[in-house]
Amino acid sequence: MEPIRPARIVVLADDLIWSTRLVGHVRAAGFEPASERTADGFGAALAGADGAIVDLTSLAYDGLAAIAVARDARVPVLAVGQHDDHVLRRDALAVGADRVLAYRKLFDDGPATIARWLAAASKTTTQPTERIAP
Repeated sequence: MEPIRPARIVVLADDLIWSTRLVGHVRAAGFEPASERTADGFGAALAGADGAIVDLTSLAYDGLAAIAVARDARVPVLAVGQHDDHVLRRDALAVGADRVLAYRKLFDDGPATIARWLAAASKTTTQPTERIAP
């Protein structure tokens, strides 16, 4: 019997500070982070991923397009962005993000929020993968 692996979460963020924080939150939640800074790297990293977190404020890639790529790969998506950018948050949901959270929410309780999101997304996905809870 193969050992159960921790869920792998791909983090797409080109900002060093937020990338580091998001990867740390994923790790603290008990999951395996995979950090990507480009759209091409993100797309390739989605194979076998259990979830994806997309920073919407990047100038280096299109966050909405990244969400669509993840959705096409049947990978649940948590998006993060500015609390006052209501249009971008609405658009992220429209292209397939499960949730869109303000940076502050993840700063306050990132690991718990990520764990709750992945648990909820796991219940609604039909993609068969083994996961362990944190």
